[in-house]
Amino acid sequence: MSLKEQLIKDKLPTHVAIIMDGNGRWAKQKGNLRIFGHKSGVNGVRESSEACAELGIKYLTLFAFSTENWNRPKIEVNALMELLIATINSEINTLLKNNIRLNAIGRLEDLPAKANLKLAEALDKTKHNDGLTLTLALSYSSKVEIIEAIKAIGEQLKENKIQVTDINETLLENHLTTRGIPDPDLLIRTSGEQRISNFLLWQLAYAELYFTNVLWPDFNKEELYKALLDYQTRERRFGLTSEQLEKK
Repeated sequence: MSLKEQLIKDKLPTHVAIIMDGNGRWAKQKGNLRIFGHKSGVNGVRESSEACAELGIKYLTLFAFSTENWNRPKIEVNALMELLIATINSEINTLLKNNIRLNAIGRLEDLPAKANLKLAEALDKTKHNDGLTLTLALSYSSKVEIIEAIKAIGEQLKENKIQVTDINETLLENHLTTRGIPDPDLLIRTSGEQRISNFLLWQLAYAELYFTNVLWPDFNKEELYKALLDYQTRERRFGLTSEQLEKK
């Protein structure tokens, strides 16, 4: 029986988040420049997106570029931005074919104008798709996201639109860039690193964490199935005991 056939459809996560890591190391192992690894990593994006769409998973969020990544060598950053534009152009038909709606979060205003334009076009072309929602976290920082949410709530307090007693989890979540999207059930990080790296800090509060030594360019559908099978062995208690879950 294949890995895919072993999956229990009723126990699949609604939302999978992935920290795509290891492009640079993969390229170095092959004696190539880091950008070669980033280009090869596009295959992992395609494989993961198609697999989630085929399985009926509703949300996939990929950590594509952090605010800290702007501090990398300028030549690498420029190449990554060019790659972003090229990937959006080349993958739009894949998104449409698989009924995938593209979404983006982060400080998108920091992206080069051309990249922002291509991204906006892709968002518009796929906005009516109702299968998988593929969210790209670009120039994203979870700390910044939370700070911006707090500032927005502070402005509402200042203008007497809300009271201090109105502040709760729901209010804050409605000011995050992920509003309207359920929190991830499963976080996958490739390359053997075991950190969250300022990614969806609020949203990952009860996510199951899965770490694999596979470098991102080698991550494919089979590797995703392995992560999903591992996820299906977990008991998700959300603070309850096993006995309480059995009674529900």
